[in-house]
Amino acid sequence: MNDVYQDQQNMATHTPNLIVTEDYAAMSRIACDIVMGQLAQRPDSVLGLATGGTPVGLYAQLCDRHADLSRTAVFNLDEYYPLSRQHPQSFYQFMKQHVYDSLKPLSWDIPDGEADDIIRECARYETAIRESGGLDLQVLGVGRNGHIGFNEPGTSFASRTRLVSLKQETVEDNARFFENASLVPLQAVTMGIATILEAKSIMLLASGSAKAEALRQLFYGRVSTEVPVTALRLHPNVHVIADRQAAALLSVK
Repeated sequence: MNDVYQDQQNMATHTPNLIVTEDYAAMSRIACDIVMGQLAQRPDSVLGLATGGTPVGLYAQLCDRHADLSRTAVFNLDEYYPLSRQHPQSFYQFMKQHVYDSLKPLSWDIPDGEADDIIRECARYETAIRESGGLDLQVLGVGRNGHIGFNEPGTSFASRTRLVSLKQETVEDNARFFENASLVPLQAVTMGIATILEAKSIMLLASGSAKAEALRQLFYGRVSTEVPVTALRLHPNVHVIADRQAAALLSVK
């Protein structure tokens, strides 16, 4: 596979909007402002939400501000496979704990991490997103190796929701959420890059020095499947909110 997006020469690239904050707390507040603004403008928005450590502050802010999700449909970016929704480290439980036990959206959907027919489940998920009218705002984090969702390096930019195998460094990064690394699932179901890029707007959150190289690649590297986050340069409406540590390799004041 050519590691540069094959249709890049026929597509415009864009520089994401960048907001650099002093710290994680400020990053979370500004991210919340953006989500609240989206809800104020369109209460029946369709949101795509991410899991992991980075968006926890955003979700705490949304709960503290009593965000009204009563007309909002929510889709989650990914889920471990095979993992029961009752497992304490499932993303289903993560979202219940951090969002849905406090805020009650009109509807929320997440891939079934123990579906008997995973291909059918992935197709169902794509259909559900499409029939909702598509994502108005997709929230993303980024991995050390530049993955978005669980789209690891080498992922086609044309990819859709599917079962994927996780890179070793992704497993190691996620081990902190489990009792030990041997318990981290080696596969996951994730929205594909094409699915993400169809969102009307995208907000990428990055915190800490471990994310600095991924952001450098996003802003200054070539658009390449070997660094999946660079696919965001193909989207005209991306906001990156990064704390000082994550933005350390960017030319910002």
